[in-house]
Amino acid sequence: MKSYSIQEINEVLKGTLIGNTSIIITAPEQLGLAGASDISFIGNKKYERFWETSKACAAIVNEDISIEPGKNKVFIKVKNADLAMSQVLELFAPPTPLFSIDIHTKAIIEKTAIIGNGTKIGAGSYIGPKVKIGENVIIYPNVTILDECTIGKNTIIWPGAVVRERCHIGSDCIIHPNATIGADGFGFRPCPEKGLVKIPQIGNVIIGNGVEIGANSCVDRGKFSSTVLGDGCKIDNLVQIGHNSILGKFCIMAGNSGLAGSVTLGNGVIIGGSASIKDHVTIGDGAIVGAGSGVTGDIPAGKTMLGYPAVEARDALKQWAILKRLVNESKK
Repeated sequence: MKSYSIQEINEVLKGTLIGNTSIIITAPEQLGLAGASDISFIGNKKYERFWETSKACAAIVNEDISIEPGKNKVFIKVKNADLAMSQVLELFAPPTPLFSIDIHTKAIIEKTAIIGNGTKIGAGSYIGPKVKIGENVIIYPNVTILDECTIGKNTIIWPGAVVRERCHIGSDCIIHPNATIGADGFGFRPCPEKGLVKIPQIGNVIIGNGVEIGANSCVDRGKFSSTVLGDGCKIDNLVQIGHNSILGKFCIMAGNSGLAGSVTLGNGVIIGGSASIKDHVTIGDGAIVGAGSGVTGDIPAGKTMLGYPAVEARDALKQWAILKRLVNESKK
């Protein structure tokens, strides 16, 4: 079991120690569940009141903290407690699943595939013809990577993920279990003779560097060219990204959200959980779409949108306040 003194942890965080503790820290934990040898964090002043009843011996706190740690307890004061806590979690993180051999004998690798040095491939995985995999990639068991795909160095692909033909994934990416990259886009048209005719989806998916795709999410291939995810995008579980959508850098999409076809997101766009975006919509840099919202038109850069259909946040809040007042008056 990993353990650290408070001084060793602060060497990593480079914060300011307030108080002191002789207890060796054995785990990070949330305030309400922490034990006597745990370190927790207070990322917002509204949670300060929970410190008095917490058993944690230490906490990472923001610089605006207004309480004292107490006897044999300590705060590490930092500029951003959330970011600092992520560093502590890295310290205590258990090792990832181990490979007894780099390339398992039950992995199937076509002869024309190119595998970089240091890459590990688990049992039951299939690597198709003309696939190119960079150095130090980790492919866990039962992953499928089909013809002519490329995978950049240091990327991790977890079990059950599928990367379909001609798709390209950058370096330092993480593809979580059962995610699908390059499924057919949803394209059908009415036909008098056949009812619905499937439109071939002949494009691919291009994913930049440092992208993370959550479990059971799907990024559809383009109908003509490419569906594109820019560097640093973070996609939660159960997210749908439709064909020919283009995401800029460092976009965030929370769970159960979805983009219809040909949606364009600028850099740093945030899509809340269960939000849905209509096809051919453009959302500008830094815009935010609140959870559960439905976007039917373009959004300028920097705007925050709420509601179904989505409107500017301040207008949505006014509408909700008026509706609440009307309901209350009707009850009188």
